[in-house]
Parts: sequence; C-alpha cells; structure tokens
Amino acid sequence: MGQGLITRRNVMRGALGAGSAVTLGAAAYALGPSYGEAVGQVWRHVEPSGPVDLPYLAHYATLAANSHNTQPWRFSLEGRRVAIAPDFSRVTPVVDPDHHHLYASLGCAAENLALAAGTAGSAAAIGFSQDGADRVEIDLVDAAPARDPLFEAILERQSTRSDYDGTEIPAADLRAVAGAAQVEGSSLVLVSDKAKIEQVLELAIAANTSQVEDPAFVDELRAWLRFNVSQATNSRDGLYSGCTGNPSLPPWLGQLLFGFFFSAKSENDKLARQMRSSSGLAVFVSERDDKAHWVASGRSCQRFALAATARGLRHAFVNQIVEVEATRRQFAELLGLGDRRPDMILRFGYAQPMPKSLRRPVAKVIV
Repeated sequence: MGQGLITRRNVMRGALGAGSAVTLGAAAYALGPSYGEAVGQVWRHVEPSGPVDLPYLAHYATLAANSHNTQPWRFSLEGRRVAIAPDFSRVTPVVDPDHHHLYASLGCAAENLALAAGTAGSAAAIGFSQDGADRVEIDLVDAAPARDPLFEAILERQSTRSDYDGTEIPAADLRAVAGAAQVEGSSLVLVSDKAKIEQVLELAIAANTSQVEDPAFVDELRAWLRFNVSQATNSRDGLYSGCTGNPSLPPWLGQLLFGFFFSAKSENDKLARQMRSSSGLAVFVSERDDKAHWVASGRSCQRFALAATARGLRHAFVNQIVEVEATRRQFAELLGLGDRRPDMILRFGYAQPMPKSLRRPVAKVIV
C-alpha cells in the first residue's frame, strides 16, 4: 500500500492517544516543516519533456501502492518500451515468501505509469515478459495527450489507516468504481453485507494473531518502521508512525514502546474497530496463480483505489487473511472462489485524510 499494499497496523496509536489530522497539508506540517516540505516535493505534479520521458513516468509510478512502502521496483527504457523490474533487495520474505505482493506492487506502479504516459502524449500497452525476465513491460505509441480522471486522483490517493464513518456508499459510485477496476486476468468481489464482513473479520483476526505471535514477522515489520521525521526523511521508505497519527519519537523509545504495546489483543481490537467502521471490502482475485496475474490484480487494485479516491472515498489494506495460507484458503471458500487466489483486500469508506508517506528520489529507481 504510507500507501503500502501491506498496511501494517498502527502499532502505538491506542497506547499513545494521538489524534488524526484534518487535511493532508495540515497533517504533514503538523509533523514538522521538514516532513511537510518532503511530502510536498514527492506528492506534486511535474511536467514531461516529451512523450517518452522516463523520469516523468517513474515519478507518477512510484506514487502507487506498494508492500510495506518498500518501493521494490526498478525502471528502465529501451526505445519506446518501459520495463518495471522487481528489486529483490527490498523484499519482505516473511510476510511475502512467494513475492506475490511484490509483483502486485509492480502492477500498481504500471497502472500509474500508463495514466501518466497518456498525459505526455503516449498510449500505453501493459504486458508481462514471456522470456523469463519476470518484469512488466509497457509499450508506448504516439497518441493525443489526454488526462484520464484517474490520473487526477494519483496525488490524492493514499492508504488511510484510521477509523471510517461507516456511511453507506451510493450504488452509482460503487458501480463506477467497480467498473474502473476491470482488468483482464483479475476479478473484483465487493463485500458490503455486515454479516459477511463479520465472517471476514473472524478470519482476519485469526490471521492477524498468527502473524503478531510470529517473532520473524515482528522482526521484519520492525525493520521497516520509521519512528520519527528524521528516520522517515532520511530513508524515504518504510512505515512512518506519523502517517497513522502517532507522534514522532526517538528510535530507541519507538522501538521500546513497539515491543511493549504490540500484541495480538491490541492489534485485533483495532482491526475489528476499523473493519466495522468501513462501508465495505474490495477483494481482488487472480484468475490464475502466477506472476503475470498477480500483476493484473495489482493493476485492478490501483485502478479501484484511484476511482474511489476520485469519488471522495478512502481505503486501506487489510491483507492479513491472504498473507497466511490457511486463512487464505478459508477465505477463498467463503467467497466461493474455487481454486482462484484472493490477492488483496481493501476496506473502503469515508474518512478524513492522514499524512502521506514519502518515496525515494526517482533517480534511485531508474537503471
């Protein structure tokens, strides 16, 4: 989904009692001018130098959702073909042992890149390499510049990890968002029935408990946490506590409080509250369980998130269920998916925005 695909829980919010901010600008600057300025440099529009401007395209691509905000991608250009390859130095092997979330993250980035290409005067055809390179390939051809409404939502999209207000979503908006998310190779299942959400929540709590009680999972999560502005602005990746409404802390104190307060009970209580406050769940399903189709589900997820953002909806990932094999199988059975794989789960609804996460400089991800 931070806009990471795995929006790891707000580890200290209940313990520290921090409130959420009202607007993105105010929220970012409430964390300090240095963080607000860094956010402003990342989450801004830039101008293309031509129809095939890789830094321009990569700028928008890196604003996509991605796992743990690890930003596990590398961009390259040959002629008029852009490649997005996985960066295996930025993997999360405990929570994502088969690199499923990594490839979904590449799909999210590809969708943003294609939308940006349209504004620069290129139509984009997204594919997946068939030569063993295991990368996304995007062919660009000349076209009249056009600004898709989803492009306009890129700067506003975020994974909003807070309580929502539970308001029912107008049916017309749900239809429009679901329609925007249609991508070949992936399908979307919407869950809005409260009784069914409770069934999903039961599985989520089982998966969450399994993860929180796994020392390897906790160590991996801890490695990607950023406890203060200095850590966040120096690394420009990972999960900054300020993005979930928590105060900045010295790293030693953040680590201490994390170890003290991070428990299955506290995380499950928060998970239950946040899922019950949501208007519904969006489940993205691979038609086949392979890398190309994981990318397709990432594209579908990104398009859903952008379309929802354009209609004033917020979203956050609740991927615990699909990250634990046993609960993923039960979840597939609950939804009647047969042998298809549920890839990602978004909860969605109405809420105030939270501070945005940072991204590494574009030069760091171009090869």
